[in-house]
Amino acid sequence: MKKFYITSAILTILFLNLGYSQGCVAIRGNSSCNSLSGNGFELQSKEFTVSLNGRYFESFRHFRGAEEEHERIEKGTQVINDSYFVDLSVGLGITDRLYANITLPYVHNLRSSMYEHGGNPPSGLGERHETSSKGLGDVRLGVGYWMLPQGKRNFNYAIGLGLKLPTGKYDYTDIFYNQGADKSQDVEGVVDQSIQLGDGGLGINLDFQGYHGLSSRFGVLTSAFYMSNPKSTNGVLTRNKRSEFSCPDQFGVRLAAYANMGAISTFIGGRAEGVPATDLIGSSEGYRRPGYAVSVEPGISYGKGPISAFVSVPIAVYRNRIQSFEDKITTAETGKFTQGDAAFADYLVNVGVSYRFGGHKMNSDQKGSLNIQMGE
Repeated sequence: MKKFYITSAILTILFLNLGYSQGCVAIRGNSSCNSLSGNGFELQSKEFTVSLNGRYFESFRHFRGAEEEHERIEKGTQVINDSYFVDLSVGLGITDRLYANITLPYVHNLRSSMYEHGGNPPSGLGERHETSSKGLGDVRLGVGYWMLPQGKRNFNYAIGLGLKLPTGKYDYTDIFYNQGADKSQDVEGVVDQSIQLGDGGLGINLDFQGYHGLSSRFGVLTSAFYMSNPKSTNGVLTRNKRSEFSCPDQFGVRLAAYANMGAISTFIGGRAEGVPATDLIGSSEGYRRPGYAVSVEPGISYGKGPISAFVSVPIAVYRNRIQSFEDKITTAETGKFTQGDAAFADYLVNVGVSYRFGGHKMNSDQKGSLNIQMGE
């Protein structure tokens, strides 16, 4: 009976690379500890994969609630965040159903604004300058378990538990221009929460993933995660000294249909990811920009032997900067509805390549076999 390598890499969530909600809603790339990264689909005992994933987005469209503030772009006062993420991931099959993984993220952010460097015109000085951050982000590690034995059915589902470690610098500083009473000073200060390399909290991640083959060429993939950050704030004051940065929860969900055409596969799906206003465990105090984005995600992947690669471009169709915990308190205290804004991206560019060591093989007559890599 003919045999072939399954070179599959299906889903990891980003909310997120957001995020996964890309922009000032600060999701740290992808906070899931999901195993389906690179060639990590149903690893056998002692097999392992090495994956390199990259993501880029530019956030510049300001939303307050679900309404875009078009005047920010028209007046040239919009904040522009350019963010680059490179993740090195390793997955290991402990048994045929139990797996473990670790992700080491490198982050580089560039943030251009006027309001941080003298104020937006006409009341402020109106000079646009840039702050930046770069370095190691929050390392993620986890374990998971497939509910069914491999190769028995054309579907399988896994649950995972992981940790997001507070390895990313969360008090990163840079130079801010036109500061002081007379707007003549250059002052070093803490950069915006959206471009901090980490949030300072130890995150507890619960994730779910699975596939369901409808035929030998078509099927459905799904993934979801929720990361709880029990720590309330990280002790770092915002640049205006009004409050400390929050350590927020994060969430994401993803559903996609794929068409397997041999070495080349295509997929189309939807994803939603974001930061809630209130945390599942612990206090929700501190400064955060909660919100979420819903995107349509087309993509294409290639797999041959132990190598696989993919490109996907999630395109935002709905963005909402919801009221934060602090907004709600201010509203209750003043009687005046308060809701901050946040900048979102139009799309995300997501690419990756992976190599699987160990040569997982499976019978070609197995229904619903997959040859697709979807990245984060």
